[in-house]
Amino acid sequence: MSYGIGAALQAAVYGALTGDAAVAALAGGAIFDALPPGPVPSLYATLGPETVRDASDKTGAGAVHDFPVTVVSEAAGFSSAKALAAAISDALSGADLPLARGRLVRLAFLRARARRVDGGREIEVWFRARVDEDA
Repeated sequence: MSYGIGAALQAAVYGALTGDAAVAALAGGAIFDALPPGPVPSLYATLGPETVRDASDKTGAGAVHDFPVTVVSEAAGFSSAKALAAAISDALSGADLPLARGRLVRLAFLRARARRVDGGREIEVWFRARVDEDA
C-alpha cells in the first residue's frame, strides 16, 4: 500500500468541483480545501478528512480512500445545502478524474448525512475512491 496518491486524488477532486458549472454556480465559487481566514460565505463546501486502507493485490499497489465533501449553510432550511450537495454528488459520482500520480479506478457515492449544527445546516457527502499506484 502507498499513501502516495492521496495528494493527487485530493487535487483532482478539488479541480473537478471548482470546474463544475453547477457546483460553482450554487456555491458561488466557495469550494475550499481549507477554510480561509476571516468570515466565510453563508453557503460553502469544503473537502474533509479521509480514511485510507490498503487495496493492493497481485497486480500492484492500491488503496481505497473514503472522504467527505461537507456542505455548510447558515440558512434556516436545508434547501440550498441539499441543492449544492446534490450537484457535488453529480459531479463526482462515477467521474473519471485524471490524477497526477497513479490511476483512479472508481469514484462512487458512499453515503450522506444531513444535520443541524449551530443554527445552520451541514451535509457530509461521502465518496469512495479506489486508486492504483501503477498508471
